[in-house]
Amino acid sequence: MSNNVFVWIQQAGGKADSIGWEALGVGRTVANDLGGQLAAIVLGENVAGLAQEAIQYGADTVFVADDATLTNFRLEAYAAVITKLAQEQEPAALIMGASNAGLELSAYVAAKLGTGLAADCTEVAVEGDSLTIVRPALIGNVFAKVTFGDARPQVVTVRRRVFPVPEMDAGRSGEITNVGAALAEDDIATKIEGFESAAGEVSLTDANIIVSGGRGVAGPEGFEPIMALAETLGGAMGASRAAVDAGWIPYAHQVGQTGKTVQPDLYVACGISGAIQHLAGMKTSKLIVAVNKDPEAPIFKYAHYGIVGDLFKYVPALTEEFKKRLG
Repeated sequence: MSNNVFVWIQQAGGKADSIGWEALGVGRTVANDLGGQLAAIVLGENVAGLAQEAIQYGADTVFVADDATLTNFRLEAYAAVITKLAQEQEPAALIMGASNAGLELSAYVAAKLGTGLAADCTEVAVEGDSLTIVRPALIGNVFAKVTFGDARPQVVTVRRRVFPVPEMDAGRSGEITNVGAALAEDDIATKIEGFESAAGEVSLTDANIIVSGGRGVAGPEGFEPIMALAETLGGAMGASRAAVDAGWIPYAHQVGQTGKTVQPDLYVACGISGAIQHLAGMKTSKLIVAVNKDPEAPIFKYAHYGIVGDLFKYVPALTEEFKKRLG
């Protein structure tokens, strides 16, 4: 058993998801505290450049599986490679980002290895030779402290935008080891027939700025000023469950306990009362601005700045002022 730490770098089309670099930064700290090496795992097709990037972001070594069967994320194919590496190399910890793919992959790999899993973590520390994890529970009202037993590796997923992306050092060097795919195409049950994407939209989970509308927008047309402000700020448009359930906006925009959990630099809540289910998905945002006619709305307890008034008056005014200031 080694003190080394493995980190999976999630990618699509040869471009890393930023959550992979966030996880790598956590891995660097853990590896230093354990006195081990930091290894990145890069899976895909034509990803040699990404392996070099991983070294520049802090990895000491990179395991690369470059194969057509790994072009796109498929649970069985990715898990087979990572499980095999973990069995052969016996790392102390395996860290992934808590994206949809990372949550699915980490659970599958942990089950295959018969080891512990701490998901969606907001703090990761080393005590002795083991990890201690803090993760939110009960929709963010309490935080659970998680420790691991003797089984290794300790598998952890880290929440998006909680940990910083490490600085890139173009002068770093490291070892790149090529490994093969663990499954042949015929042995992979899942097949990908194609993709559909929403052109021009900003991902809620990646967005630095989110402007959301709730019941107070009063209908589908009420999201027009919300969209205008989001576009002016270069952000994404969100919504409360009430607005989604009313059919005013698609589910993909929902923020909350049953929607997306987000932690942007700026969250603007317009016509959102602040039900606990919505707060669970956004209350850890770095800066919260609320616009609501009801001065007693629960959202104001969590907002850093609040406007008590009609969103249809104040949101367009904010949009015009930002247009002037941002050019």
